[in-house]
Amino acid sequence: MSLCETPSRIEPAYFEDDVPRVLADLVADLQTEAHDLGNDLHAIPAEELAELVRLMNCYYSNLIEGHATRPRDIERALADQPVDPERRPLAQEARAHVLVQREIDALHRDGRLPSPTSIAFLSWVHRRFYEEMPPEFRTVRMPDGSDRPIVPGAFRSTAGDDVEVGRHRPPSSDRVGDFMTYFERRYGMARGGSTRIIAIAAAHHRLNYVHPFIDGNGRVSRLMSHAMALDAGIGGHGLWSLSRGLARGLRDRNEYKSMMDMADSPRRGDRDGRGNLSQEALRDFCAWTLTVMIDQVRFTKAAFRLDALEGRYRRLLRDLGHDARAEDLVAAVLKVGEMERGQARIYLATSDRTARNVLSKLVSEGFLKSGTPKGPVRVAFPLDYRERLFPNLFTDAPIEVPKPPPFRIP
Repeated sequence: MSLCETPSRIEPAYFEDDVPRVLADLVADLQTEAHDLGNDLHAIPAEELAELVRLMNCYYSNLIEGHATRPRDIERALADQPVDPERRPLAQEARAHVLVQREIDALHRDGRLPSPTSIAFLSWVHRRFYEEMPPEFRTVRMPDGSDRPIVPGAFRSTAGDDVEVGRHRPPSSDRVGDFMTYFERRYGMARGGSTRIIAIAAAHHRLNYVHPFIDGNGRVSRLMSHAMALDAGIGGHGLWSLSRGLARGLRDRNEYKSMMDMADSPRRGDRDGRGNLSQEALRDFCAWTLTVMIDQVRFTKAAFRLDALEGRYRRLLRDLGHDARAEDLVAAVLKVGEMERGQARIYLATSDRTARNVLSKLVSEGFLKSGTPKGPVRVAFPLDYRERLFPNLFTDAPIEVPKPPPFRIP
């Protein structure tokens, strides 16, 4: 059996005994930046914001695949509302991403998240994603020109499933199972310290290098990276998006593809590690990815400015003609997370009738939301006013963000 068909082809899998100083420094910066993200916000409004980030994450993940989807269409698809027929498939594709990420976040929140690099987890992500996909995206064009159905959760396994990705030829389909068993074992060993954070970047590339699924590998790898970040303690309550950083790069939108291609490089000599692939190229890819992650955590802090969210919400309501009682009620719900409807009178120090009127108006306009007509209310972030509350989440307009650490692209 040739080397290219043995699972050790993906070595080096990550950095174990001697972590490069540049990576150790980036990990320390990332841990510092992510540590307090969302800590000044109650868990319930933080979860509402996490849903907004899921929408942003799928928007940029689809953009990486060349699929531009309007945020409004994604929300309509999530609410099972009609979308224009020509845009419906892309909206349903984005909806699938959000639904799977919701489930990943819930598993983590409940302490039930499996190892994100396990075969079981990766197959589950792919299966759930394609179960929700529209029919238009459940087949793939093969190199021989034929259309092959995508089996949710299934690895490539027969000769007809062999693929080529640009200049890269992944392992033959009949070897994918062994490669993924090796992948699961190697990345399951990446525990503790900076290793598990560096492994987020390394595993992201190596999963795409193996290309275990006939299609959907990019999306699965990005969801895996999201789950790994949660597992490693740098998820920031789900309030930052790796996909946004990968889609935008540090200086231009082509960096992700070029850095992935570079990490495919074979070993360049005796000083370039002992594996099949270049250790130097893996180091540079990991450094770039960690820098992107730091940049996105900083972007979230600058864009959300959670310490000033109450003030922005008050100004918005004031500009829309609401009085101070509406401002006070939203501010109170934002602070306590969730409020029983009968408590509105106490917080506003007014009559039941006035409190009900204020609350009902805020609910009808989408500033407060509730699971049932008489259930407790929580703060919402209506799409029509997202740009007022959180500018530039889906645009390229300038926003003042601290510069990421310097990175020299090879």
